[in-house]
Amino acid sequence: MARDTYDATHTRPVRRLLVTVLVLLLVALVLVWRIDNPRVERLRAAIVDRVVPNMEWAMAPVTGLARMLDDFQSYARLYEQNQQLRRELQQMRSWREAALQLEQENARLLDLNRVQLDPELTFVTGIVMADSGSPFRRSVLLNVGARDGILDGWATMDGLGVVGRISGVGERTARVLLLTDTNSRVPVTIQPSGQQALLMGDNTQAPILEFLETPEDISAGDRIVTSGDGGLFPPGLLVGQVIETTDRRLRARLAADMARLSFLRVMRSHPGTALADPGELIGPPWPPPEGFVLPPGTAPQPRPDQAARLQPEGGLE
Repeated sequence: MARDTYDATHTRPVRRLLVTVLVLLLVALVLVWRIDNPRVERLRAAIVDRVVPNMEWAMAPVTGLARMLDDFQSYARLYEQNQQLRRELQQMRSWREAALQLEQENARLLDLNRVQLDPELTFVTGIVMADSGSPFRRSVLLNVGARDGILDGWATMDGLGVVGRISGVGERTARVLLLTDTNSRVPVTIQPSGQQALLMGDNTQAPILEFLETPEDISAGDRIVTSGDGGLFPPGLLVGQVIETTDRRLRARLAADMARLSFLRVMRSHPGTALADPGELIGPPWPPPEGFVLPPGTAPQPRPDQAARLQPEGGLE
């Protein structure tokens, strides 16, 4: 018991002395480390050279722990990216299934309606020989002409969308007036609203859509195709998509790549069949069937081909 009291009495002052010395050493070290003096700087360098290499064994666990933390973070990022790719793959599978179903449904509808695509809509492919683009005119020259059966006014495409129309035909060459030219005017249809519009070039890469009946029903991204009005362009050819500029005007982002035109397709357009004698299809048969009553105040008028069948006094045979 007396020995324990003796040890406690003598060890407490020693501990206090050691703590005090340690605190003084740390304070001195901090002061030395903060002093800006060449001699002190050399002293600091000597201490670092003497102590740091011998402390690599103490820094090894810290370095290993930092590397493990970096590896864990990289694994976490890889796991997150893997999960995101799995979700995108699942979405792509669902979209692929929907596309296959739509394709099958379209094939069934075409078969039920017995839809036959126009077999006369063929094309001639030509190489772009020269680009005569200027600030006032946008056109290109093709190496096909009258000898290939090219006619003025036919539509041209680059494989994706409409590029323009034939505006001049030579024996071996033909000039194509692009949709971006100020002289270009093409009637188009905007889907899905079905509105008719006029695509007008203004020497920019995005022609203007004019003469819209209800522009508020049209939104950016709507599909633009040729309407076929006027009989110049075949209907249904892809032109591009609707965009809205900063000035609130509706323009067309062309599907064709106007900056890189190498090969163009000239679409052969054939005129539609005209009715030679519409009188055979319009109007009631003559003589009127039994029980047919004409509107009040009207008298039956025979067609010219039946005038000879009338009796002299105006009666029917």
